[in-house]
Amino acid sequence: MTNSLVIQASSLIQSGDIVRAEALLTALVETDGDHALVEVLDEMPSKDLLAVIREYDASKQSLLSLLITPEQFARAVVLDRLYGDTSHEHLRGMINAVIFREDADANEFITAITELEFGYEALADYLSDRAEEVVGTSFDALETEDISHAEISDHDWKELTWLLRHHHPDLYNIVAVLLKTKIQDRLKAEAEESEDEEDVVKANTIEVDSKDDDEDSAI
Repeated sequence: MTNSLVIQASSLIQSGDIVRAEALLTALVETDGDHALVEVLDEMPSKDLLAVIREYDASKQSLLSLLITPEQFARAVVLDRLYGDTSHEHLRGMINAVIFREDADANEFITAITELEFGYEALADYLSDRAEEVVGTSFDALETEDISHAEISDHDWKELTWLLRHHHPDLYNIVAVLLKTKIQDRLKAEAEESEDEEDVVKANTIEVDSKDDDEDSAI
């Protein structure tokens, strides 16, 4: 039955019917209990599981988000880069919805993610739009022991950064290096874009000057 359900769910996912796939999986809880769904999630291809959890609405609870284990979630999350989503909006949404759920230990999820290849990259992508704040001086206050977990419990980037710094300093250092590289790459791209714009302006100026010279010659 488990194998049959996995095949049915995968077929729906591949056809793009994520809603029906999730409904099929969560219906299993009503008939066979939580443990049955966990077993199915363990057998599902990680790319299929990712396809479902990427559609999570962080404002609503899903049975999958409530029952998925750190190991299952980690295997899916590290594949998110394959979608080529430079905004990482879906990545942030599903991480927030799962690791900060009420009964979860976010540290277990962080550890599971970083134990896999591209796990550090996944966390760096999650924090990428806050990179300057995470590795810069504006966030230094959260390094002190005076700031408690409860004070920064935003179930978002700030809480994840606090957990990395306070509970996983070695992991934080690796993620910080990746974030600094992202900042450098971003600044370099902006500089190159600025130079390109200057070149266009110069080219247009030269073209205008050339036309003026031609008109003078004709006169």
